[in-house]
Amino acid sequence: MQNTKLALIITLCFISACGANPATPANIIATHTETSANTQTLTLTPTAASTLAPLPTATPIPHPMSIIALRNGEYPGSEITIVKELERGSNYKRYYVYYLSEGLKIYALLTIPNGEPPAGGFPAIVFNHGYIPPDVYRTTERYLAYVDEIAKAGYVVFRIDYRGHDASEGEATGAYGSPGYQIDVLNAVASIKKLPEVNPEKIGMWGHSMGGYLTLRTMVISKDVKVGVIWAGVVASYPEMLYNWRRTGSFTPSPSSRGIGWRDAWLEQYGAPEQNPAFWDSISATSYLADLSGPLQLHHGTEDEDVPLAFSIRLAEQARGAGQIADLYTYAGDNHNISENFNLAMQRTIDFFDAYLK
Repeated sequence: MQNTKLALIITLCFISACGANPATPANIIATHTETSANTQTLTLTPTAASTLAPLPTATPIPHPMSIIALRNGEYPGSEITIVKELERGSNYKRYYVYYLSEGLKIYALLTIPNGEPPAGGFPAIVFNHGYIPPDVYRTTERYLAYVDEIAKAGYVVFRIDYRGHDASEGEATGAYGSPGYQIDVLNAVASIKKLPEVNPEKIGMWGHSMGGYLTLRTMVISKDVKVGVIWAGVVASYPEMLYNWRRTGSFTPSPSSRGIGWRDAWLEQYGAPEQNPAFWDSISATSYLADLSGPLQLHHGTEDEDVPLAFSIRLAEQARGAGQIADLYTYAGDNHNISENFNLAMQRTIDFFDAYLK
């Protein structure tokens, strides 16, 4: 009988102990910290013998629009295929051509100076046009006066139609929220370098508005562009574009350009710039100005209603602060196309290209 009572007491004590505290693993030291008169905090500390190796941390995949991701891409371009010869200019030949970008045929207007190329080949300008609704854009109708002036000055000019524009294959998804147009520009650089008449070490780039955005990004992605000229460029950081860019001019987005929703999509996915500066810096060309591939010349009208003058002023300041050449010309009372001072701005443009490519 006594043995039975003793067994019962031992069993009850065991059950009581289990209810008071769950079993602590043998390799954990349990310590108690008093937090008030009636409560305790249980701290579980691994012993030296139980220390586990840290789990491997996955390397974050850069966003497709980030400068690092674009630097890591491959842009082989292709041979330039002539579709037909167009009416000649005063001292140059004009061709309707195409090249390949991610397997897509991207059409372009190509000009080649008359006569024999100089030793090493002609200098060449990749020409990035500004936003025009892709469904109304036509290769032979846009920026002809701009191309003509640069071509007459003795340059090969390669004015490309981004994907989804006119006959170019692919979808026009906009420049600011999708890398497609930028990839087309980088493949254009690779393609023009293959042209026998061109000196591959003398490639410049000209961009207007959205084309200025593409030009600046190209020059922090690739070392192949030796000099850049930007007119009324969208050249601000993404946070500035996010908060300080509201067009008041005649800009009308096209239904076929679907990159317009990047603001809302990225704010929802990545948070605001003050919450996640690393992401917004990673996609902004202005974060990489120390890596500019060559000198810049900027032009902007003071009455531009489509792109703020402050964008060009700020870029010039930032580029100079990074030790780069960044000349800035402003045109009092002029508009987004610098139409009132076109001849002056174009002469400055050509002089700048001449200084660095000839």
